[in-house]
Amino acid sequence: MKRVFVSGGAGVIGMEMIPRLCARGAKVLVGDLKPRPKDFSKDVQYRQGDLNTMTAQEFENFSPDLFIHLAASFERSTESYEFWSENFHHNIQLSHHLMTLAKDSPGLKRVVFASSYLIYHPDLYQFPWPRNTAVSLVETDPVSPRNLTGMAKLAHEIELSFLESFRSAQFSSVCARIFRGYGRGSRDVISRWVRSLLDGEAIKMYRPEGLFDYVYASDAAEGLIRLANAPCNGIVNLGTGRARRVSDVIGVLRRHFPAMEVVSGETEIPFEASQADTTRLVAATGWKPKHDLESAIALIVEHERIQRSNTTAATSTRPPQVLVTSASRKVPLVRAMQKAARSIHPEAIVIAGDADGNSLSFYVADKNWTMPCLTDDNLNIIIERCRSLGVTAILPTRDGELMFWARHNERFRKVGVEVMVSSPESLQRCLDKLAFSRYGTREGLPIIPTVLTVEELHTQRFVVKERFGAGSRGIGIDLDLAQAKAHAWTLQEPIFQPYVEGREISVDAWLNRDCRLNGLVLRRRDVVTNGESKVTTTFRNPTLEAQAEYILSKLSLRGPVVMQAIVDVNGSMQVIECNPRFGGASTVSIAVGLDSLRWSLLEAVNADKGQYEFQRSADEVRQVRTSEDILIHGPSL
Repeated sequence: MKRVFVSGGAGVIGMEMIPRLCARGAKVLVGDLKPRPKDFSKDVQYRQGDLNTMTAQEFENFSPDLFIHLAASFERSTESYEFWSENFHHNIQLSHHLMTLAKDSPGLKRVVFASSYLIYHPDLYQFPWPRNTAVSLVETDPVSPRNLTGMAKLAHEIELSFLESFRSAQFSSVCARIFRGYGRGSRDVISRWVRSLLDGEAIKMYRPEGLFDYVYASDAAEGLIRLANAPCNGIVNLGTGRARRVSDVIGVLRRHFPAMEVVSGETEIPFEASQADTTRLVAATGWKPKHDLESAIALIVEHERIQRSNTTAATSTRPPQVLVTSASRKVPLVRAMQKAARSIHPEAIVIAGDADGNSLSFYVADKNWTMPCLTDDNLNIIIERCRSLGVTAILPTRDGELMFWARHNERFRKVGVEVMVSSPESLQRCLDKLAFSRYGTREGLPIIPTVLTVEELHTQRFVVKERFGAGSRGIGIDLDLAQAKAHAWTLQEPIFQPYVEGREISVDAWLNRDCRLNGLVLRRRDVVTNGESKVTTTFRNPTLEAQAEYILSKLSLRGPVVMQAIVDVNGSMQVIECNPRFGGASTVSIAVGLDSLRWSLLEAVNADKGQYEFQRSADEVRQVRTSEDILIHGPSL
């Protein structure tokens, strides 16, 4: 099994596991909410974001042989009221979603699930008085999860058992019930105590007589990998098989911090006395965990000291707050941005901004802002309001505003706001259709000629449109000479183009901040109303894709782009115009893998470049844009 997908691979166990998998020659894909750890090999593929948004296409594009499911959310001994929703989203729903993607994957051979000993009935190992010895829990012991985390783990164990009853010829699964985990950089009590002691703080200890089977993260990682290759299914305990008292932990810490102060805390929690019966683990793998408290705590203390000396180690995981400007009626765009932002962080906020306080998008966005006019006089007001709203990224969506944001991009960047917009020079070239055509002529690009007077064109049929603004506004198509001249009088700044017979298409694309193309998608404009594709269908054509890639590489643009073109009778692309922004129907391209909004946000937070890989769906998608009723109930009104 050489292709391994690890969910939650940037966690305390994953940080120990990924280097081990790479050393064994595995090709690894890691998914996690956290940014890519700097210690990961460049060969590791990384997907930052909420795995609840992972698509079947993403899963199939990697097509793992082995799926190791580590991702989970948990709290300390006592779970808070707020954990109710978090547990469902990041434990129950996530596990179900990922196995929904995995269960029919033809390449999958094995699933390893990091479960928990919290599933066992607490009456087996919790007591009203201290115990001299720990109870060895066996895989066949009664279960009754003692909290929400344990409940979620048991639920997924049952799901895996259910699936295997139907898919045993395809894949097998093993559930490792991990005992009291601890490790470097963790939120476990041992790491918290070490951090407090390094800060010169006293630590609070409860129930020093308690007996726990402490499993160091590197041993947990090694055990899970060995179980992946072991001839066993179902439940396997993963622990040392030797319980240690809380007072033993305190004693080991005192060797590193002789002057440490320990405060005894009062609590009503029972006395625990548990350890793993490791008979099945040893029989299946021929291996047992190697670290004891003495050796592992020494490694944790060293790790935390290094972290304190490296002030650049911490990476911000602040939830994105994205402003979509000129949001107006662009409800599908706002929703697509919400999905993109929450794939990076579940608490991300999307703010709809528009000068019209009654914009329909205000009803679907997380927040809204009735914005002032985008003028230089209002620049300071706009910057201050962005700061007060906590805006971290801005997506302009209207041609007429792009230059404002581009001219002031550096001002916004200085206050921590990334504007997804191209440079003023490249924008000017695209927004002015005459300049765009002349640039194409100079560079030898297949851009339809554009002139100011109709006599400059030697053709029989014409297209007449406005020089600036949306190309569909007041356009006249397939006109003769007299009609073209008459139509020009109805426009403010008319330009003339030869009418080209052929099929109109759009090209959605995304280019990084270095103006390098990351991917593009061709789509037919099947039904067009007022210049907007009401029905559009994606398609593949290697020749046209190569042409579009070459043209876009010459335009020095960045971020989402949509290019309009005609495929003439010879099958060649004749470019009409290029809009350096997200298009009205560009959401369909997201559905086939051009994740332009998500990539823009990842770039805004300086995420690892390995997360921008374009994985084009093998299937095509048709998008039909229709009106939709939105019902808002109860207190939300």
